[in-house]
Amino acid sequence: MDDRQEQWQAAERLALALTDGGLQRMAARVLAVFLFTEQETVTMGDIADRLGVSAGSVSGAVKSLLSVGLIQRLPAPGSRREHYRMRDDAWPTLFSTQNTIMESMLHAAESGITTLTPDDPAHRRLQEMRNFYQFMLGEIPDLLRRWRALRS
Repeated sequence: MDDRQEQWQAAERLALALTDGGLQRMAARVLAVFLFTEQETVTMGDIADRLGVSAGSVSGAVKSLLSVGLIQRLPAPGSRREHYRMRDDAWPTLFSTQNTIMESMLHAAESGITTLTPDDPAHRRLQEMRNFYQFMLGEIPDLLRRWRALRS
């Protein structure tokens, strides 16, 4: 087995792990292409060729990865195809976009707390949930600052 074949097997294993972690299968496979490619930018056609799938099946995955900030669309003068690349700050950006999910969880817990009496066991559980998400949201800015300082 050559090095390139081993790399793409590792990419597929990574995609499987990402899928197990909750990412949609095609989005995980497309993300693996971005992580393992030697090219600076790729097109949907490049991705489809690499994965052996239709360009249409790649489209939704690319939109998903764009929406969470892992990849970005780049201008490609002279090309009729759109070019994409992994963002340099992909992981902190992804982590930052997850704040909306944590904020939703926090608000859901707060909303539930207001409907319960303090002696209700559900009240205690929802307070724990709220407190956890308040703590996490308070820690994220410092974590990201420390990460950026470490990187520079």
